[in-house]
Amino acid sequence: MIKAILFDADGMLINTESFSVQYSRDFKVSQEKILPFFQNEFQLCLIGEADLKKVIKPYLALWQWNKSVDDFLQYWFKSEHRIDDRIVNVIHELRQKDIRCYLATNQEKYRTQYMRDEMGFAHVFDGIFSSAEAGSKKPSTEFFDYVFEMLPGLNKKDIVFWDDKEENVIAARDYGFQAEQYTSFEDFRGKIAELTDFSTNFYIVR
Repeated sequence: MIKAILFDADGMLINTESFSVQYSRDFKVSQEKILPFFQNEFQLCLIGEADLKKVIKPYLALWQWNKSVDDFLQYWFKSEHRIDDRIVNVIHELRQKDIRCYLATNQEKYRTQYMRDEMGFAHVFDGIFSSAEAGSKKPSTEFFDYVFEMLPGLNKKDIVFWDDKEENVIAARDYGFQAEQYTSFEDFRGKIAELTDFSTNFYIVR
């Protein structure tokens, strides 16, 4: 019996193009100038080993940003503030049926907090598992260890993990969770209905 579901954020609950692509277009800055940060320092931010505000600051002049670091983060986070309300509705319905729902996401600490407060995820979910707080990120075993330890009383097969990235889904299955790859809302709705024995009509957004 399914007792808990883990949801991915970007690529599932939040659907936007890559921030680097958007920024490159908006500010006419080449990807070659933007990507090195995301490939290097940002990876440390994702596991809580670097502070985003500190490590991004030297890049802002190169990226032609002439405001503060805080202004930059607000621009960034707001540009990705696009939540799929259909999935949020499903989560509300699942929680009403006593199925616990959690966010399991690779995020640095400031966007994690933005998700909790500004996106309202603190109220949408029973809990949020962020890589910055776990000290490891998907698809590592350490990340799944962190999540599972935070869910006492559950067996691994009680938990369904959803993610748009195949490597994360495979890793979750290898860990022992049930796992599904997110490809579309329609596919998600149908599989959720099968996994939970709910009618698919239950998930039509009203």
